[in-house]
Amino acid sequence: MRVMVFMKATGGGKKAPPPTAEAFAAMDRFTEELVKAGVFVAGAGLKNTVDAKRIACDGASRTVTDGPFAEARNLVAGFSIWQVKDMDEAMAWARRCPNPMPGPSEIEIRPYFEAADLAEYLTPEELSTPRTGERGKLGVA
Repeated sequence: MRVMVFMKATGGGKKAPPPTAEAFAAMDRFTEELVKAGVFVAGAGLKNTVDAKRIACDGASRTVTDGPFAEARNLVAGFSIWQVKDMDEAMAWARRCPNPMPGPSEIEIRPYFEAADLAEYLTPEELSTPRTGERGKLGVA
């Protein structure tokens, strides 16, 4: 089972300070544990929303808003992709994760759609044919 793990800053719309050296080192140690256990697939920290853009979609229309965002709450500050046997294993790892933020934060875990989850949208031939190229290497359903 693949899951996306979101690290969220919950301090509101203020520009969050960067992580301390101690917090960075703790997260680095935790990531190494994930790697050694064969759980870690990919991950990265994300810059503050001052460097971000949002694109709102309404039919064919697109509206772009430049960051920072005044209503910013529960912003994704980083992400990881983990390969685990089930949600219980993902939760066990998440409970061990250090808080990378100087204040409150939140971890959200969301399972990926797998090909079987999309059976009502795909033909049996599409379901039985593995993806090729870069998309196949990434395991994208």
